[in-house]
Formats: sequence, structure tokens, C-alpha cells
Amino acid sequence: MKQTTYPEDWPDIDTGLYNRSVKLFSAVKNMLGVNLELYADTQVLQGDIFLFNHFSRFETFIPQFLIFEKTGAYSCSIASGEFFKEDNVLSNYLKRAGVFPHDHPRLFTMLAGQILRGRKVIIFPEGGMVKDRSVIDKKGEYSVYSRITGNRRKLHTGPAVLGQGVEALKAAIRHAFKENQFDRLQHWKEQLHFDSLDELMATALKPTLIVPANITFYPIRSSENLLFKSVELFSNGMSLRQSEELLIEGNIMLRNTDMDIRMGSPVNPCCVWDWRTHWVMDKVAPGIQDLDDVFKLNTRPRNWKERLLGHYFIKNAECSRNQYMEKIYANVTVNLSHLASTLIMTFIGAKRRHIAKSQFYTVLYIAIKKLQKNTDIHLHCSLLNPDDYGDLINGVSTRFDQFICFAKEAELITEQDECYRFLPKLCEDHDFDSIRLENPIAVYNNEAAPLSVLHDTLLAANLEYHTINIYQLAAWHFEDELLSLAFEQQSYSSPLNGNIKQQESAIADPAPFFIQPKQANGFGILLIHGLLASPAELRDYGHYLASQGYTVLGIRLKGHGTSPYALRDVTYEQWFASVKRGFNILKVHCPKLFVIGFSTGGALALKLAAENHIEIIGLAAVSVPIKFVNPAFMLVPLLHNTNALVHWVSSLEGVKPFIENTPEHPDINYRNTPVRALYELRRLIQHMEALLPDIETPSLLLYADRDPVVSPQSAETVYEKLGATHKHLHPIKAERHGILMENIGGIWSVIDDFLNQHRRETSTIPVTPQPLPAQ
Repeated sequence: MKQTTYPEDWPDIDTGLYNRSVKLFSAVKNMLGVNLELYADTQVLQGDIFLFNHFSRFETFIPQFLIFEKTGAYSCSIASGEFFKEDNVLSNYLKRAGVFPHDHPRLFTMLAGQILRGRKVIIFPEGGMVKDRSVIDKKGEYSVYSRITGNRRKLHTGPAVLGQGVEALKAAIRHAFKENQFDRLQHWKEQLHFDSLDELMATALKPTLIVPANITFYPIRSSENLLFKSVELFSNGMSLRQSEELLIEGNIMLRNTDMDIRMGSPVNPCCVWDWRTHWVMDKVAPGIQDLDDVFKLNTRPRNWKERLLGHYFIKNAECSRNQYMEKIYANVTVNLSHLASTLIMTFIGAKRRHIAKSQFYTVLYIAIKKLQKNTDIHLHCSLLNPDDYGDLINGVSTRFDQFICFAKEAELITEQDECYRFLPKLCEDHDFDSIRLENPIAVYNNEAAPLSVLHDTLLAANLEYHTINIYQLAAWHFEDELLSLAFEQQSYSSPLNGNIKQQESAIADPAPFFIQPKQANGFGILLIHGLLASPAELRDYGHYLASQGYTVLGIRLKGHGTSPYALRDVTYEQWFASVKRGFNILKVHCPKLFVIGFSTGGALALKLAAENHIEIIGLAAVSVPIKFVNPAFMLVPLLHNTNALVHWVSSLEGVKPFIENTPEHPDINYRNTPVRALYELRRLIQHMEALLPDIETPSLLLYADRDPVVSPQSAETVYEKLGATHKHLHPIKAERHGILMENIGGIWSVIDDFLNQHRRETSTIPVTPQPLPAQ
């Protein structure tokens, strides 16, 4: 093949073109289905050479634009020399945008000059796309498949050589300063286009850092997409390689794929230098006159010292290469598909051909909980958000269902007799250009292989599955409630919520609570707070109940205690799911329990009681809403539907997404009520009202006779429709809505009498309390 002839000099970055490209990238990014997330602290972004693994063509132009958005620094990158064979629009654009051909004879020299001028350099050291994600060979060493040779090879040491070369140039500049060689300093200043010698010296003193980074795509899909169909329509047939790349990358770009870019701690390319390298460097530095001198140490050394330094550079580069490659793969963002694939391949390695569904779900859940404590790995956000993984143990997980669906479509797994059976195709070898289509489980497993802790954790989880303690599961489920609160707080902390956020005054701890008494009486109580509030509303009451021997759990309804925006985004079904999780945790500790709910919490308590769980022996519902004092509440459905219509046809939130609220307890309740939340409350009321005849649980209904929010007629309506044989209606003389929190009219004592009566009527076996995470 004829070698392309390049000019010695290369165009500098056209900053105007670069800036316009960044703006275009930002616009296109918002149109694509890729969710880009960059994990890097400010210090890491000050690095010089940024290294990335290579899985798709799409990713190659992303890092430089993200770095520019974060730092304002321009980046150079390397592309195949094939793009520069002809003088056309594309090649000219690449030249002006800071892209250099990989086969330019002065490549390292030009990149070193760019680094010294403060530019970043983007390199993909694998040297090509690693479609199978297999980066560890049978000896446990890093290597990748080479399409050219058909064999595995070591990864490139180029970034380490480049980094050492830049350090050598900086050593030459520092030597010139030390010896007051102003002619040489002026030469360096002009060659590198610095405005002053001070700038030159500052650059020479700054350490050169290599930043290893990992790009993880999730999920990997292979179904037909718009890009694939468009190319197929206008082409005369595509090769396997072309079809595969269009299928995979089309789905990455168009179908809601997460692209996590995680930058690790920097590597100093000179960290492996010993005293001999430093000694020779000091001897060679005075003779370095130009950028090219450093990168001729191996090919054209001028003396034995340069030849020796070149030898040390190569030797040290291999050590640096191993360091940064280990960090690249250690920064993979671990997701559920990694865990599921690793578990499947581990079972296959142990000659197992199936796994029971319940075992699969539970082992994955246990592994997730254990990995959350491991600070050495990075979990995908879905493994930190219980909304995503919390019900996996019950076989309910959208992400797991997607994984199984893709595996079944690829004919890797089948379902039979409550088991997942592994098909022979899982163990077959596949072509490099088809493995992402034919065996995505192998790809996920390969990507996770460098993290041996995943394999070890899954093995331990599988052993623990056979002896799992129900109290440990309950403890993890309660921990999930705390994690859910933290995740929700973080998700809705955006400055975009500023106006509403500034108006909010709730400072009370919104965390759910689990209180175990010193002397347990064997009975539990589930407390459910009201709309706009949080568990803080009933925390004092919970401690009061615990002082009497009850085991108390105060659950947090989703969307509460964080932001009105969070409440706007949930349904009453999600509130009730919170209640069910609290009930399932508490019943592990108490075979018999009571449910006490206030206002909206009372309505949810009634809905739970309608399921007639044998563990629930009594229900106290306080200020249950059916009718409201303010007749405007009847207009909520109309306002909600108007908001929904406006949001559907435009980017606006609606005509009136929030209504100002003057709470009785501003340290606990939201000051802004989402119209959506009122609409969901209306739905809950209608649903709960229809269930009342089905409730058989002994019930106590309490209400304030002059409640400023809920009409007293509500309690009467509930009482009349309630199907329970043992039911009581008790008014409290009060002009306040929050009668339970404030213990108005001795309401706590009234409920005590109800609890004591039904405790006496119920025989229970005392249960030894088991600890949950400390509050």
C-alpha cells in the first residue's frame, strides 16, 4: 500500500471552527437518544493525555467536546490515515479541528507541541474497536484481538512514550532556565507560541499527567433501527461488519442508551522512572534543542546517552501502559447486565446448565447490596436507585426483563419450569464482527472480567442464598428506603428547581424511621404520613408508641420530603408501593401489627387493609379525605388535564403546575402543592372509596370536628361504607388539621385504648427484636 505523504507541519486548531463544532455537538446531543454522563473531578480534567477504551465509532468524537464544555480547553485526537489520503471537505475539516493522522512521521512531535501549549490529547490505546470487550487473555494479562493479524496483542505504549517525551522537553526547558540560557528560552518561547517566558516556565514545572477513562454503554441492543433501515434502503447490500455496526451504533444513538464516561485518577508517565532514568535524563536534557530531538532517541540517537535514555523510555512505557490500562478497565460502570452475565457464565463454567428464577433474582439482589458497600467499583445509577432494583428479588425489574428478552431473542437462554436454561450457543465461538449480535452475554461478561470482585461477590451471594436470613433481607429493604430518599434528593437538587426550592422551608428530617423498643410486646405499628409531609410528621408519635413496647416503622411516601417537583412526578400507586414495602419489612419482625395513617396516609392505610392481610389486626385512620372544605378541589381534574395538554404540545410545564400552600407545619410540609399530586389524591380517594365495603379489619376512624382542610362529612362517609364489623367513629374537638402530630384532644390516648383492646383479643408469640441499620 502506498504511503501517504504528509507535510512536516500541520495546521493549528481553527478555534472558530472548533467552537462552532461544539455548539453543533450540543444541539445534536439533545436530539439523540444517548444519555451522556461525565464523571470527573476538576483536578482530573487538568490532565494532558486522556485515554479511552474503544467500543463504537460513535464515541470517538465525544470526549473532546465534553472536555471543552467542562474546561474550555481544546483537544487533539488521532484518526486513521485513510481519512487524509485525499484533499476533500472531510480531511480539511479534520485537519482544522485538531485531528492528526496516525501514520504521520512527526505525530508524537506535533502532539507534544500541542500538550506544551495547554491542549489536551485524546487517544484510544486499544488501537481499534474491541467489539467483544475481551481485554484479558488466558494468562490474566491485558491484550486485545487484532483484526490485522488475527491474533491477540498487547495494547499500545504510545501514550506512555508521548508522556515521557513531553517530560523530557520540559526537563530541557527547566535546564535552560537553570543555566540562564536566554537564547534557548527565547527559541522555545517562539516555537511553542508563548506570550512570555513566565508562561513557558509555568508549563515546564507542571507535571504531565495521563488520565485513564472508561466509556460504558448500557444497554447494548441489536434490534433494527431507523439508521440501519435508512442505509439498507439506499444501499445495494451491506457486509456483515457494516450491518452489525449500524445495528449496534444505531441503537446507541437513537434508543435511550446510557453512555457513562468515567475518568480515573491520573497516571504520571514518569512514576516508574528510577534513579538511572533520572540521571540519564539530566545528561540528555542540555542537548535537546527542538521538539523532534526527543522522539528520535530510538531511531537516530546522537550518542550513547540518548540511546540509553531511549531504551529506558521503552522499558518504562510498558510499566506505565500496564498501569493506565488497569485503571481504564477498573473504571467500567457496572450495571445489572454485567452481574447477570457474569453469574450465567460462572454457572456454565461450573457445568451448570440452568438456574432457578427465584435463585437468580435473589443472588443478584444480594450481590447488589454487597457491591454498594464496595468503594473500589463504580455502579450504574440504576444499581444505586432502589426504584430500579428494589423489587428484583420478587422478579420485578424492567432492566432485568430487558436483559432476559435480549438473551432469549439471541437464543442464549430459554425459560422452563420456573428456571432459566442456558443454551449451547452461549459456549460457542463467534466472529469478531458478530459477537455483539450473537452473544451479548459474553460481551457483558468480558467487559466485567477485569473486575474480579464482581465474580467473587456473585459467588459469595450464591452461597448466601441458601442460608439467607429474613431479618437481613428486611434490613436491606429498609436500607433501600433510605437510599431511595437520598437518590430522590440528589435527582431533584437541580438549580432549575430554584424558584420553588427557595420558597420551601421544610428542614425536619424526612427519613423513614424504624424504632425498636427495649421491651418489645410483640406487636408492630406501621405509620403513614399525609400529603406534602414526611415521616417527620409522625416521628414523635412513633417514639411514644415505642415507649409502650411497640415496634414502629414510619414509612416515607415516594415524592415526599425532597422536592415538590418529585411529588409532581409520582402517582398514588407509587405512594401505595411505599406503604406495601413498609408493611413487608415490619411483618418480618412482628407477626401481628396495626396500621395508623393520617389524612392521605389514612386513605392508603384503608387501601392496605382492603387486602385483608392476616398480620393486620387493627387500623386507625385519622382525617381521611373524601370531601374538602375548599370546593375548588373539585376543579383539580380539569386543571390537571389542562396542564397535561399544555405540556404535551409544548415544553411548558402547564398553566398552573403548582398551587401555593400555607402549611400548619412549614418545617415539615411543602409550601407548593403540585396540581398533579392533588389529581392523584382524587384518584386515590375514588379507588379507596370503592374498596371500603371489602375491609374486614377492626377500624378506628378519627377526625377534627372543625378541620380547616378535610370536611368532617368524610369520616361519616367512610364509616357508613366500611365493611368491618368492629368499627368506631371518634370526633376530636379541634380547629386544626394536624391533630395526630399535635396530639390534640388526647388523640394518642384514644388510639391507645383501641390498640390495647385488640392486643388483648389477639394472642401473639413474642418475637426477639432483630436490629436494622441505625437511625
